Amino acid sequence: MNTSMPNAEPIAVKSATIKIIGVGNAGISIVDQAVSKSLPGVSFAAINSDAASVGASAATEKISLEIKSARGRGGGDLLASRAAAEEHLLKLKDLCAGTDVVFIVAGLGGAAGSGISPVLARAAREAGALVLAFVTLPFPCEGNHRQQQAALGLDELKAAADGIICLPNERMLKLIDENTRVVDTFKATTELLVGGVSSVWRLIAHKGLIEIHFADLCALLRDRHGESAFATAEAAGPTRSREVTEKLFAHPMLDGGRVLPESDAVLVSLVGGPDLTMAEVNRVMEQITAQCGRAQVIMGAAIDESFAERLSVTLVAARREEEAEAATPAADSARAPEGLSEQLLNRAPSARPRSRCVPPPPVLSPEKLEQLAKQQGGRGRKTGPKMRQGQLSLEIFSKGRFDKSEPTIHKGEDLDVPTYIRRGMALN
Repeated sequence: MNTSMPNAEPIAVKSATIKIIGVGNAGISIVDQAVSKSLPGVSFAAINSDAASVGASAATEKISLEIKSARGRGGGDLLASRAAAEEHLLKLKDLCAGTDVVFIVAGLGGAAGSGISPVLARAAREAGALVLAFVTLPFPCEGNHRQQQAALGLDELKAAADGIICLPNERMLKLIDENTRVVDTFKATTELLVGGVSSVWRLIAHKGLIEIHFADLCALLRDRHGESAFATAEAAGPTRSREVTEKLFAHPMLDGGRVLPESDAVLVSLVGGPDLTMAEVNRVMEQITAQCGRAQVIMGAAIDESFAERLSVTLVAARREEEAEAATPAADSARAPEGLSEQLLNRAPSARPRSRCVPPPPVLSPEKLEQLAKQQGGRGRKTGPKMRQGQLSLEIFSKGRFDKSEPTIHKGEDLDVPTYIRRGMALN
């Protein structure tokens, strides 16, 4: 029995307007690769404090936020990058005006990505767009300064964006071997994020037989302000439904599958060719929903002629901010330490120390003094028993090589006995 979906036609692009904005050197690199993917209906923009990198970008819209102290050559000061973005807030709003969905792609840790991205997210939301951020976190070897800047940028981005898809670069170590070059490692990270951006774009922009509406995505992410995880996998051949789920659960973004049980909403999009069967769709969804526990699952499926004999699955798992923090207490260790001003503002008031000044004794009348004397009965202070110095009766088993020597006797006293004992001297 043929269970193929009938009358499959190529999917059509929906009317949602999408803009992908790269921030900083890493974000611009991701945008440039996304431009080469030729995503229909998507516009691209580049923002950086380094005028040279903005000018060399393939994006059609470019904004250089010059930091005065750096003279257009970029800068490593997060606060300066944030201040430059705040000064051009209206320009950032104009960039996002009339856009339904804004993708912000950046590498957190650098000053531009960590400082500009949260301001851009706030500007895009004020312009009425749904804001999704795709960001990377530094490798541990990049140093604690970049780790701290990334943590600050991530916290501020959570407060400004609707959803964050975060890729800790450390997870990429699971996908490479010891011979992988540094350049190839960062290239793999970029390609992974480009794949995530393309998959979510396909999910939003394409009509399907079982359609995920734009309103569903908004309801999934709007005002959650938490981290979302995405994963995408593809397989071909007669066992594609089994292979695609195995690849999906092994995806580094799902952290060995532990992300799904902790999520409260999961969105799944399947794309296959005209030969995609309903049995394959059921088989994939059964395995995913079995891992999702209490999560609300939203599924969409579409047919694309270019996916003949292939099956692609994209998954977005979201959880609210308070749940994300409860599930990952170790993330607090990556937070940057409080500055001096925050420490002073947040410090609990300490108890006032006691005064060292001793007040003078009260002046008593002769009658009062006589009364106190009668109450004490003329008794003075009690003294404890006098301590006596003694010699412990310890049995000496051996004196070593002096065991057979005679004691030293002088004027009737054994000089081998310590003087303080012979003379009854108290050491206390």
